[in-house]
Amino acid sequence: MAARDRRGGAAPGTGRERPVRRSGSSARWLAEHFADPYVRRAQAEGARSRARFKLEEIDRRERLVRSGLLVLELGAAPGAWSQYVRERLGRTGRLIAVDLLPMDPIPGVQILQADLREQAAWQAIETALAGERADLLLSDMAPNLSGMDVIDAPRTLNLAEMALEVADGALKPGAAALIKVLQGAGFDELLRLARQRFERVRCLKPAASRARSPETYLLASGRRMV
Repeated sequence: MAARDRRGGAAPGTGRERPVRRSGSSARWLAEHFADPYVRRAQAEGARSRARFKLEEIDRRERLVRSGLLVLELGAAPGAWSQYVRERLGRTGRLIAVDLLPMDPIPGVQILQADLREQAAWQAIETALAGERADLLLSDMAPNLSGMDVIDAPRTLNLAEMALEVADGALKPGAAALIKVLQGAGFDELLRLARQRFERVRCLKPAASRARSPETYLLASGRRMV
């Protein structure tokens, strides 16, 4: 793998929904957050965040995560997707979870704290793969959100493009990728790039994604041979 220099872009973040909110809206946001049924469910079930239920819903429909697969996850912290994937992989499956931020351990998950803007991160992923190619790439990467779509969408699309570049070096032919995106400027170009690499590309919005959010998930399957 070879890392592209993206030092001018937004730093890769995590799957956490952490928009910067003005103080006047903080109380409203907190009230909405704690009334959210997915937040309550995450607390009741010991999930690290409500994001777990986005992946769970998509996986129920698409059957992406199966026993024995090798899965590479980007933007893994705080680990809600990692928890779900580890449960689904069985004894023979492997999960490599990557994030810029530290993440509490999960049994059976290989965690890499690394910045994908740095060559060392790409080398660490290659080492962790140990000569294999992954069956599935998951990316819930997001920048620290400003709350303004005109800023957040390009930053998120930049990270989605980075995930596609990781897929170039990490996925086996026929493999699939699920990548978070925000619809906005540059979205059509991202679709074009994905269709160059995969046979089938679709957009999915799980119920756990808030209705007002431009967030969607790009499901690309049938990784083309290169």
